[in-house]
Amino acid sequence: MVTFAASHFAEVGRGDRLKAWVEKFNAANPDIEVKPVTIPFSSFASTIFTQLGGKGGPDLIRFDLPEFYAAAASNSVLPWDGVINDADYKFTSADSYLKINGKRYGVAFDTANYAMIYNAALLPDGKPPKTFDEFLAAAKAATKDGNYGFAYRATMAERGGVWYDVTNFVYGFGGRWSKPDGTPTFNSPEVVAGIAAYKQVYDAGITPKGTDAATYRRMFWEGKIATVVDNGGVATILTSQGKAHPISAAHSPFPHRQQGMILAPITINANTKVKDAAAKFLRWMLEPKNQQELQTLLGAVNVATIVERTPEELKEMPWLKAYDEQTPYSVPALPQGLEVKSPEIQQIVVQQLLKVLQGGVAPQVAMDEAQRLVQTRVLGQ
Repeated sequence: MVTFAASHFAEVGRGDRLKAWVEKFNAANPDIEVKPVTIPFSSFASTIFTQLGGKGGPDLIRFDLPEFYAAAASNSVLPWDGVINDADYKFTSADSYLKINGKRYGVAFDTANYAMIYNAALLPDGKPPKTFDEFLAAAKAATKDGNYGFAYRATMAERGGVWYDVTNFVYGFGGRWSKPDGTPTFNSPEVVAGIAAYKQVYDAGITPKGTDAATYRRMFWEGKIATVVDNGGVATILTSQGKAHPISAAHSPFPHRQQGMILAPITINANTKVKDAAAKFLRWMLEPKNQQELQTLLGAVNVATIVERTPEELKEMPWLKAYDEQTPYSVPALPQGLEVKSPEIQQIVVQQLLKVLQGGVAPQVAMDEAQRLVQTRVLGQ
């Protein structure tokens, strides 16, 4: 038996479809049974790492990216020597982030891109803004009669969400949190430009300040928000909940196309006793037909390999095209080379961002302080 843990299995609807997909492997391979392990997202990471620390845990694990890097750093997952031949597959661009020091430690189970979701009925000409200035003008025009032009997170209570939101601004203005070798660049001109743009939106009076993501997403599907920058999973929710207010999508209205990415790899537990059987399932998963089925059942995400959308999918969700076109421009939100330090870094950066938004601190001053704190507190330099 091969045990396979993924937080998806705990989701209503999608979890059952994913279990049925796994059963197709079991039916075709009577000598191996892959058993889904259901752990809710809220407790997934803590549960898995507790099990790994006790030399146990599921044989296959779908991690979110921060946990993936932590597991690889602690030798809790195996390198994929002999598991697959890379040349046999057409992986998406996200695959490049799953090799550490030249060794593969997983493949993408699912990746979600970011794009601008918009309600055409609330925009002045019904078309998405293409530049940041056009975006601000359109959002200001849409902010009236209880409606707002844009929404994002801006409270410490939603630190993780704020990190993704501000990362999209930073990447969109040409910045990166660090260089590939892990050198921090939190006060680079490009990062500061992204922070300044975040502040400009905050000061423009176009957002429902203080609302959390759950609230403003509900407001969107109720037809009260004109635009948000969010991932494909959220677009699916807005589509299903807000049928009276159809959504559209376009790339974010920033100077650069690069945006964040939610990348979730599937990995092999270093404690497994059934590596060969687990590898057989992974090779089955990567077969074109099974990748197609997996992408369809997961919704507005990409899988490990390049899979074209079906005409039926594009007819039902035409906005998928904008998300799929974003794939080559998607970059993980974690600071490159500092992935295992991300929680501490997020705390520092979001604290400084909130000083900019609410305390009147200049973006350059705040990010100079973020750079200093990361270097001294996190890196010990």
